[in-house]
Parts: sequence; C-alpha cells; structure tokens
Amino acid sequence: MPPTAAPTPASPAEPDLWGHLPARTRGLVATHVVGVIVGGLALDREFGWTGQHLATLWTVAVFAWLLRLGRPLERRVLLVCTALAGVGEAVLSLGWGVYDYRFGNLPLFVPPGHALLMTLGLVVRPLVTPRHVAAVAAGAAVWAIVVLWRGTDAFGTILAGLFLVCAGLSRGRDLYAAMFVLALAMELYGTALGNWTWRPSVPGTGWSAANPPFAAGAFYALLDLLVLAAVRRRPRVHGRGAALLPDVP
Repeated sequence: MPPTAAPTPASPAEPDLWGHLPARTRGLVATHVVGVIVGGLALDREFGWTGQHLATLWTVAVFAWLLRLGRPLERRVLLVCTALAGVGEAVLSLGWGVYDYRFGNLPLFVPPGHALLMTLGLVVRPLVTPRHVAAVAAGAAVWAIVVLWRGTDAFGTILAGLFLVCAGLSRGRDLYAAMFVLALAMELYGTALGNWTWRPSVPGTGWSAANPPFAAGAFYALLDLLVLAAVRRRPRVHGRGAALLPDVP
C-alpha cells in the first residue's frame, strides 16, 4: 500500500530527500516505482528482447517523471545513483560474474532501476521506526549465522556484515533497513522469474551463494551510502542542501 503518513521531520544530520512532496504525490511515486519494477521484470521475462526494450522505455519514463518532480538535490541523487549503479553492475555481473542476466548482457533498465528503488526507499523511510531497524538488523544477523553454519550462503553472510557496517556508519540506518527489505523482495521476485541468476559459488573465492544471497540488499545499502556521500561532497551542495544529507564517513 502506498505510504500516506506525513514525513518525519528531518534533523540537520538526516536527509530530507523527497520530503517536499505532499503525501498523495509520495504515494503515487511509490506506486509507479513498484509498478515499473514488477511490471518491467515481467515484460522482460515474458517477451524476450522486445519485453526488455519495453521495460527500458517504462523505466526511463518514470525516471524522467521523477527528475521533473525532484528539486536539484533529488535530481543529482538520481543521476549519481544511476552512474554508480551502472559501474557496479558492470563490475559484479559482466566483470566478476557473480550473477548473470538471462541474455548475458546488462539490461539498460537496470542502472536507472537502482535509482528508482532508492527513491522508493527514501519515500517509505518516514514509516521506518527504530524498532523496525532493530528487527531487520537482528534478522540479518541471525540468518547469517544459520546459513554460515549450514554452509549454504557464505556470500550472504559476508553481505550481512557489510549491511550492518553500512547501517552503523551512518545515521541513515532507517533508510538502509528499508532498502535491505525492498531489495530482498525484488531479488526474490527477479530470480524467481529468471531475469537473473546468482552463481552457486562466487568466482575466484569459493564462497557458496544462494540464489539470491539473503543479504543481497547490502549492495543497495552500500550504493545508497556512496550516492549520499558523493552528493554531499560536491562543492555545489552547500548551505541548506548540505544540511539535508546525512553525515557519512
């Protein structure tokens, strides 16, 4: 259900990204992002290359709409997130081969799709309470121990540690908790459809990996941390704009 609650007032050390939008518009943003992720991946799976191109057009259309809705700060976050996600996808999939897309390529909708998912996390963030954050962190820690003991997802255990570090390094841990859950849901959906597949062993390491690793959301938390850090350190972000971003080491 799209969020309808009013955003929690941000302190000077917390981001207020998309906080300028009224509740109804934030609900529309959440609905469109969920729609393009669910529908776009279904198109890609059911209609081959044609579906992939349609998914790309749909993603670009929603991305352009968000650029229009956003202030200069949100626009920079969208663009920086897309650029960093493209580099990360090229390294992890095409280079390292940790996972493979079904046509062996990097679908064009994927990098901007990461920016859309981050936007969804920012929109639902006001609904995340410290209790939710603690539950996500505890769940990740417990499951990491279970799969490590079973030897079925060593990579997921490592990623769970990465997530906990990302959450501990930033005051935006509510955002990272939201992204962890949203990314896990998307990974389960995408791998169930067969849009991409994680290899059972991480190349060059011998680490076992589930399909998907349960803590794949750690990559998204790290991406968000890097995006917010990059935007904050730009000389053009100053004054009130800088105050809207979290302290990131």
